[in-house]
Order: sequence, then C-alpha cells, then structure tokens
Amino acid sequence: MTVDPKQAIAAINSYFGSHPGFRALHAKGTLLKGTFTAGSEAASLTMAAHMQGDAVAVTARLSNGSGNPDHPDYAPDPRGLAVKFYLPGGSRTDIVAVTTPRFISRTPEGFVELLAAQGSGIAAAWKLPLVFARHPEMVRNAPALAPSLRPPPSYAAATYHGQHAFKWIDSGGGERFVRYTWLPEATEPRISMREARARGRDFLRDDLARRLERGPIRFTLELQLAAPGDPLEDASAAWPNARQRVRVGSLELTDHETGRETGGDVLVFDPTRVTDGIECSNDPVLQFRPKAYSESVALRTS
Repeated sequence: MTVDPKQAIAAINSYFGSHPGFRALHAKGTLLKGTFTAGSEAASLTMAAHMQGDAVAVTARLSNGSGNPDHPDYAPDPRGLAVKFYLPGGSRTDIVAVTTPRFISRTPEGFVELLAAQGSGIAAAWKLPLVFARHPEMVRNAPALAPSLRPPPSYAAATYHGQHAFKWIDSGGGERFVRYTWLPEATEPRISMREARARGRDFLRDDLARRLERGPIRFTLELQLAAPGDPLEDASAAWPNARQRVRVGSLELTDHETGRETGGDVLVFDPTRVTDGIECSNDPVLQFRPKAYSESVALRTS
C-alpha cells in the first residue's frame, strides 16, 4: 500500500471527524510568543543562524494531538510543542515535537492503516491483527508509548520529543545526526486520569494562562547525538539511552500570541522547514509530513 496526502487526511478525518477550519491533527492548541537563546555548545555543532547565541523571536504552539478541537484536555493524547524561529533576513525554521518519544509506525502507510483499522465490532477484531502483522514495530511501540499519552499536569511540565533525525553541519563541514528533546523547567508529579478529569475539560489551557501571569514558561533544547549504526530513517526506533546528550539552548515563552491565526491567517509548523546548517534525514514519515500539512491547509482554508 502506498498512501498519498489526500488519503492520509481522509483517514484522519474519518477517525476524528471532519472539523472545517481546524488542523487535521493537533486541532486544539494555544499560541504563545517568546525567544530562544542558544548556548555556547550550539555554535560548535551547527552554523544554523538561530544557534549562534543571539536571542531570536519565536512563535510556539502547545496542543493536544487529537483532530477534534473539542477534545477534553483530560483525555489520553499526545501533546505537542511546535516552535517557529524567526531568523535574521526574514527566513524561518521550525521544530515540531510531541510527548511520545517515537512514532508508532516506521512509515506513513502504517499510521494510516492503523487509523483505518480502529473501531469496534468484528471488523476491528480482524483488521488490527493484520495491521500489526504488517507493521511489527507497532506491537513493540504501543506498550512503551502508552504512558506518554496520559495527560500531564501542565503543558509546561511535559517533555517533548522531535522523533526524527536531522543532520547538523558545523562551520568546518563536520556533520552529525541528532534528535531533539524539549526539557521543561517546571517539574511536577504525574497526575491520575481521575485527577485530570476533575481539573476540567480545558485545564491545560487554563493552566497556561495562570502560569504566564506569574512569569515566563521555559524549556531547554537537548540534542541526542547518533552513533554509527543508529537508525536515522526510522522514527519508530529508539536510539540507546547511552548516546551522548548536549543541551544547546533555552526557550522562554512570555505571553499569548494574539496576532496570528486571525482574519484568515494560517500558521504552519513544518519540521522539514530547515535552514543552512541543518538538513532533514530521509525518514519516510518526516518526508511525508509537509505533503500532509499542505493537504490539511488546503482544507482549513477552503
């Protein structure tokens, strides 16, 4: 099976319902503004403009993974942190991350097949085993990813993973592949599903507003550096925990962003929107994302 973007968005809408004007996934979210400042380690690893130490403006979006904009915050779901960096000269680059440390499937086809097989009754009973047989990485990943779907106590206290590998290129031509993780400054214990439900349908969004009144929300950008033999084109496969990790910068979110996504404005966070000093891997899920996003944007604006 080879899937095209229209089929992918149709499968997502079939699963979550069609919600005109909203993203196909991560439909419910909050836009924030702030700055990112790279640390001294960053410039030695890449010549990318936003990694040279000067503060750059950002727009960030914290979100629930569901395609339903009315999905309650207490429901199990991946949460997202997408960041758009505004570079000197007017260009932009994005990092898109979620609370699930890796993707459920090695390919976009596997993800679409999984969505199509969801449901109740006899059909689901025989469809799901067939999907798992074709995509054994799902059997491996499902139990490991389940805890990351639990609602966090706050968007600001969750850890977000970039999942995909990117090549960082330094000023001398040196290259290494990395994966991104956003580490929260806030640390809070996990909460139970019962406690999350008691906090209300919009408790994550409401919590953001209260936190911003007290001061900035901060995250640290950490890189995991690949070693020879690590899978660079498979977002469903973890790299060993022993791999070197380097902290390369700080994100500070200071206020709600009210000037975007109003009056027909469309904001897209695309992990393949890179800049000089950073290149995408050939991961098929990563390469499929901008095509699916374009289809989603077309439906949002039609």
